[in-house]
Amino acid sequence: MVHYFDEARVQQLLSVPDLLQGVREALVALTLGQVVQPLRMVMPIGEASADGLLFLKPAQLGDALSTKLITLVPGNAQKGLPTLLSTIVLMDPSTGQTLAVMEGNTITAMRTAAASAVAADALVPRTPQVVAMLGSGVLARSHAQMLRAVREVSEIRVWSPTAANAQQCAREIGGVACASAEEAVHGADIVCTVTNASEPVLQGAWLKPGAFVAAVGAPRPTWRELDDAAMNHWVVADQREAAEKESGDVLLSGVKVAAEIGEILCGRVAAPPAGTTVIFKSLGQAVEDTVAARLVYRAALAETSRT
Repeated sequence: MVHYFDEARVQQLLSVPDLLQGVREALVALTLGQVVQPLRMVMPIGEASADGLLFLKPAQLGDALSTKLITLVPGNAQKGLPTLLSTIVLMDPSTGQTLAVMEGNTITAMRTAAASAVAADALVPRTPQVVAMLGSGVLARSHAQMLRAVREVSEIRVWSPTAANAQQCAREIGGVACASAEEAVHGADIVCTVTNASEPVLQGAWLKPGAFVAAVGAPRPTWRELDDAAMNHWVVADQREAAEKESGDVLLSGVKVAAEIGEILCGRVAAPPAGTTVIFKSLGQAVEDTVAARLVYRAALAETSRT
């Protein structure tokens, strides 16, 4: 029997503490070579003049095998549709049978934010944090939730190129809207860039010394969210190979990736000294989807067994 979970059901079944732990373990397993995961496939979609993309992201970790299909269509925003849409297929690697199909937008948002929160938990002081959110979409909302799960957050500032979107997001996450990206970033301890930008929205000159930046957008080699000055710090990636081949922020700035976050989590590489400005470049790893989908599936089975 193939189970189907829509977004509402995924939200019911996906536990934040379990997801944080699962993503942490997945990032360590990725570094230790325990994950089978090729680089993602990317294909242009839509009309010849459109900028839509299709991503295919398979991975296996232990008894879980999944693949995710993602479409990124920036023009959807003008149609009242999500710019990111995704579907995840969970399979049994021993038989190849499909176990579940689930709508993937909630998982994408939550596991992406969980990876940023896991990195912040390893690299950010355990003091109240001021957070700047550059971007006002679903990733801004999920990052607010996940960061609050690992740190006390004293303030969240939200900026968007569209002021109304920043104001709406700020209301929903208990933050304050800012008129400019610079205003949001000034003095912030944690900065999250969660935009669809292809040109820099964050300047290094704005960053507080010792800030932690979760650079989440710009998934193409020619796109970037951070300028050279912002990238010229201690760079840690969710996966080194992906960052060095797929991240415009890394490729166009010419910086070197100092470590994978999994290397820090498992003790292979020491965290940088206190006060170091850190850039966490997140491309989003397929294995994060795999562990999240397995959590949803197992939670559903456990729920069924109790009834």
